[in-house]
Amino acid sequence: MFDFDKFTKYSKPGPRYTSYPTALEFSDTFGYDAYLDKLHAQKSERPLSLYFHLPFCKNACYFCGCNVVFTSKEDKKERYIDYLIREMDILCQHIDTTRSVIQLHFGGGTPTFFDADQLNRIIKAIKSHFKNFTKNAEISCEIDPRHINEEQMKVMSDAGFNRVSFGIQDFDEKVQVAVHRVQPYEITKAAMDLARKYNMVSVNVDLIYGLPYQSLETFKKTLELSVSLNPDRFAVFNYAHVPWLKKTMRKIDETTLPLPSEKLAIMRYTIDYMESCGYKMIGMDHFAKPEDELFLAIEKGELHRNFQGYTTKGGADLIGIGLTSIGEGADYYAQNVKDMELYEAAIDAEKLPYERGVALSVDDRIRQYVIMELMSNFKLDIERFESLFGVNFATYFGAALESLKPFQDEELLKITPKTIECSPTGTLLIRNIAMAFDAYMHVHASSDKTFSKTV
Repeated sequence: MFDFDKFTKYSKPGPRYTSYPTALEFSDTFGYDAYLDKLHAQKSERPLSLYFHLPFCKNACYFCGCNVVFTSKEDKKERYIDYLIREMDILCQHIDTTRSVIQLHFGGGTPTFFDADQLNRIIKAIKSHFKNFTKNAEISCEIDPRHINEEQMKVMSDAGFNRVSFGIQDFDEKVQVAVHRVQPYEITKAAMDLARKYNMVSVNVDLIYGLPYQSLETFKKTLELSVSLNPDRFAVFNYAHVPWLKKTMRKIDETTLPLPSEKLAIMRYTIDYMESCGYKMIGMDHFAKPEDELFLAIEKGELHRNFQGYTTKGGADLIGIGLTSIGEGADYYAQNVKDMELYEAAIDAEKLPYERGVALSVDDRIRQYVIMELMSNFKLDIERFESLFGVNFATYFGAALESLKPFQDEELLKITPKTIECSPTGTLLIRNIAMAFDAYMHVHASSDKTFSKTV
């Protein structure tokens, strides 16, 4: 199915497209008042998706690209909860919180670094502000298996959480020491068992390839141990080494990182092994059981992508709450401040802690639709696009189609007057293909320290 000889030559820096325009285009020229206008203009019939950033971690994992605050002080966590609640109070002045909530996600940091009582306090505050959760709402949390106990899992289960995602990354001890995250298999299994005991509908795990000292042989063992835990989904990410952006990555000895050829061998084996174990590949880096809703959605062309990854919950306004959180509306993106002092100062001034964002132009929305359809479903219905936007696709995207000819010639995708559809190998290169429709790429094309490599 996959032709890796064609695949490797396309390695180049490129966005992961959790948004379009990407976060590089966010700026303070989309100001606070303009952001409030967007919130006030949200349509009451559009449901809400809520993202809460719980930023604290006890220690640094050197591979991590998230926005985190390192602490071991309980008073900092309690203080943060106070400010989260006050942020929700202010938010309620600007959006209709009676709208249906179809998705809630706790990300971090380490959300379960908050103890059971603290998690319960956060959840109760959320549900006192947003009372209209739908029966089939997806309520999820990212979990570090080293920081979870039965009391915490019970709190989440009682509150309706139905999806948890466990970070594993790699089970090899030498790799774990090198990335400052020692996590024995037994600890991970105990956490997974807790999730099953408390009836989490979907239990997912994250792995990373490209870490120090990894090899195909060591990663084979990680895959075997991970599959033995019987998760519903896998996310197997290509490590993005960006030490110019993340200081903790500078602690990694770059001479210990696997060569591109080794990473390719790991990817190749992972795809074959996952499929032999009954998992189906979903795009760049996800695998799911055939009965999983992600797999069913992609078969129907209904998969969506946002800052939390792939989801079946499209058509909602995403509200980001907490430090650094990103929100997304029908025609804008908005990000909160990254500095805790600035976060608190904004809320003390009775303002939302907004820092920067972007209002989408008509061209942005047209390109956003194309890029997100390709990133999510690996195909584009051109007739549907033309019906939605009232433009001729071939005329509007003549330059993009020309740049995709090498992909078409190598059968990485098929372009007809009605559709664009990726081949199996083409799905692995979906970032490269999507870049053809990105109007901002020329600004960043000359820099090799802007994006991680696509391969």
